[in-house]
Amino acid sequence: QVQLVESGGGLVQAGDSLRLSCLVSGHTSYSFAMGWFRQAPGKERRFVAAISWNGGNTFYADAVKGRFTISRDNAKNGLYLQMNNLKPEDTAVYYCAARGGSFYYTNPYEYDNWGQGTQVTVSS
Repeated sequence: QVQLVESGGGLVQAGDSLRLSCLVSGHTSYSFAMGWFRQAPGKERRFVAAISWNGGNTFYADAVKGRFTISRDNAKNGLYLQMNNLKPEDTAVYYCAARGGSFYYTNPYEYDNWGQGTQVTVSS
């Protein structure tokens, strides 16, 4: 099990950028894949981006492809999401997630460790 704490959310205008961070603690000595998900009010939690244990493989939802970049720094136990050209439809609570494994996973049910979330609000 690992513990995850997100930060970096906020209120921005359309076209602005934000960088989310997720600090990982706990049993970090094993390989684990990570991902970002988001949940808007009244909607289900949806996949945003995922990354393999060594950062060599990444995958994005179509809605964010070309605007968001997922990365990780295992030496710093950090996961990041650089979000550029934000749109009002990106407004949601963003969660980081982790699970054992070396590849990447896109289904939220495949993850067993979650952070508490950070709010991102994009005004038009």
